[in-house]
Amino acid sequence: MCGIIGIIAQEPVNQALYDGLTVLQHRGQDAAGIVTSDGRKLYLRRENGLVKDVFHERHMRMLQGNMGVGHVRYPTAGSSSSAEAQPFYVNSPYGISMAHNGNLTNAPVLKKELYQQDRRQINTESDSEILLNVFAQELLRQNALHVTPDDIFAAVGGVHKRCKGAYAVVAMLTRDGLVGFRDPHGIRPLVYGMRESANGKEYMLASESVALDAQGYKLVRDIEPGEAIFICPDGQVFTRQCSANPQYSTCIFEYVYFARPDSIIDNVFVHKARMRMGRKLAEYVMREWPEHDIDVVIPIPDTSRTSALEMAYTLGVPYREGFIKNRYIGRTFIMPGQAKRKKSVRQKLNPLGLEFKGKNVMLVDDSIVRGTTSGEIVQMARDAGAKKVYFASASPPIKFPNIYGIDMPAARELIAHGRNDQEVGEAIGVDWLVYLPLPDLIAAVSKGNTRLKAFDCSVFTGCYATGEDGDYFAELEALRNDEEQTKRDKDMAAIDICDSA
Repeated sequence: MCGIIGIIAQEPVNQALYDGLTVLQHRGQDAAGIVTSDGRKLYLRRENGLVKDVFHERHMRMLQGNMGVGHVRYPTAGSSSSAEAQPFYVNSPYGISMAHNGNLTNAPVLKKELYQQDRRQINTESDSEILLNVFAQELLRQNALHVTPDDIFAAVGGVHKRCKGAYAVVAMLTRDGLVGFRDPHGIRPLVYGMRESANGKEYMLASESVALDAQGYKLVRDIEPGEAIFICPDGQVFTRQCSANPQYSTCIFEYVYFARPDSIIDNVFVHKARMRMGRKLAEYVMREWPEHDIDVVIPIPDTSRTSALEMAYTLGVPYREGFIKNRYIGRTFIMPGQAKRKKSVRQKLNPLGLEFKGKNVMLVDDSIVRGTTSGEIVQMARDAGAKKVYFASASPPIKFPNIYGIDMPAARELIAHGRNDQEVGEAIGVDWLVYLPLPDLIAAVSKGNTRLKAFDCSVFTGCYATGEDGDYFAELEALRNDEEQTKRDKDMAAIDICDSA
């Protein structure tokens, strides 16, 4: 999962891209990058780190032009490397820069095809570079001196035929304009908006609508699954459906965890969806345990606050903030390596003893993945004096890895894989564990948009929209298990030492 943005305006876009990336920082904290165009040349800055650390005044001055794309990176496998920071660039044809959110599940096959058939060399381990080269090759097939909307849409159609997996893309042609497209299942989000300036219309493409709101752009709509958009420097906008069989299979985990609550994804207000999750959690508790003895509902900050507040209101019990969060620690879920995740929990959260002492506490979180963080937090609640600790998850048990751009680990490292609810509760040390049933989660999200008939719920069900064989998952497990990741971290550290020697 990453954050992407593209802007085409009537004035320099460097500051607007920077501001947009800071709003999307929650989607990736590993690396950041911006590339701009003045219509003739490209200007690029990308590096590991947060947006505020990657871009300084000297970099901003260098990023010239009225058109550009930006990216915040979240690595889905292995150690991060600045060589894999985006946007990526290829010279032929036209000069194309690309930022990508998602994951290609047939990347090894495509990499081989690109070399053997298209004579294109891939320089990194990133599937985003593969996607860029597939798009470039499909555009090259159009054999046009000056690119047209028809050329763009034909190339995107070629990408859909060759690429398998999840991809939301913003690309820039150095002289010709901005392109955005989504995979035929619409797994990863992409929206576009417009604002009027003194010199004409300006457009933004972004992963989430909140990036538009922050800079005065009006949300026009989501890019549809399989659809592409092409925006010319003069403000002309062209859109076309480029897939033969598009269908919504939006990742439901966007609504559970990743997206900001003030975003709108596929015409669903994330905040309202999370409110409905909390209400349905409360209704489940009242069905299963009408005589409950919950004294207080406490969220595990930040994502679960909305659900916890609505759950408390529906149950008729007090809502309290029981944990103080250190704002200078990154999101624990997306930290690479189990040791780093475990160490960060107590640095990140500190309990307020007076909200726990002598009480039966219902903790609410958006999900339980490995269970390491949840177990630490439960113990913190007990150490703070809680009499009983209950735990509610605003999503069903996560039993399977994600293959569409979220670094959920190997199946055997997921706490709910091979365990029932009671066994998971015992493993994290709670007196009672409540999971939101999957039909309730789907209902909570789809109520905001009746067009959403199906979602990518693969982390709960093991049913993947694009269909994968056993070999793919064996390779994925080898990449994502914590033992292998720790080894790669050590290897990268050794390389860093050698480079600095």
